[in-house]
Amino acid sequence: MNTPNASTSNTRTSGAGTRTEARKPGDRKPGDRQPGDRGLGDRKPGDRTSDGGPSADTVTAPATAADAMTADAVLWIELLLRQFPELLTELAPAYRSPSAPRATPSGAHRAPAGPTRAEREEALRAEQAHGLTPSGARTSPLRLHISDAVRDITDGVIELDEAVHDRLRLPRPRREQVAGRLLRVAGLLDRAAGDDVLLAHVRDEVRRMARRCTRALGGAEPVVRVSGRCPWCDSVSLRAFPARRAVLCVNPACRCADRACDCRTDPAHRHAWSEGAWVRLAAESGADLAELTASTADTARREGGR
Repeated sequence: MNTPNASTSNTRTSGAGTRTEARKPGDRKPGDRQPGDRGLGDRKPGDRTSDGGPSADTVTAPATAADAMTADAVLWIELLLRQFPELLTELAPAYRSPSAPRATPSGAHRAPAGPTRAEREEALRAEQAHGLTPSGARTSPLRLHISDAVRDITDGVIELDEAVHDRLRLPRPRREQVAGRLLRVAGLLDRAAGDDVLLAHVRDEVRRMARRCTRALGGAEPVVRVSGRCPWCDSVSLRAFPARRAVLCVNPACRCADRACDCRTDPAHRHAWSEGAWVRLAAESGADLAELTASTADTARREGGR
């Protein structure tokens, strides 16, 4: 009678009828792990994937920049929503409805029913130059610089709304007033966050229109002087702009060490530090961070209450 070799054990798997060999010490299957091994979920920040690409942990900086740009765009949209109705009010401040009763003192001569010759000539010039036709029986003193700003902002908001929908491959937007279009653009900022070019375009356009509206209303953007010196030009030219939540160097001759910076080619360029970089700016310029934060917050509250 033959006996099996003691060094090997033959076993049968239930129901399979196949023979398997017992594993010896030191044998490992492809799925086995030892204490020093790392799996796919054990990547450290900065590790690269098997195809050479960066891991998900290394792609946080662009997301942070997109969030900051989105917040900046929302800030300018809110400012424009608040100031544009004031611009419409300033368009013709002396306008009076023709149906409103006119108070005529007793014994005084009544004014002529029709417009005077000077009013007709003024209306004709305004219509020929700007396509503006005053409503009512009499002309109101249209403020042309206000009307230019209204038209520029209205056209800009329409073009921006259509550009955002086209870039995001959305249907053509329906007609809406300026406020409705701005709210619609603000509602699409989350979808536009994945497109850096589109997001920057939205931010730049609403900022330009908000500044145009502020200038037309005669209001100056609040500015807070910052103690310390600019890290680049070493001049006492640092100013905080609460509406933008940024600190700028207002010295037109300021130049940085980056050869690709626009300060070398664009005379209107100003070096700026966003709110997240104020701690580093305070350390490099000698500015008082607590004083900067307090004065900027107070000025921002005054701006919000205007």
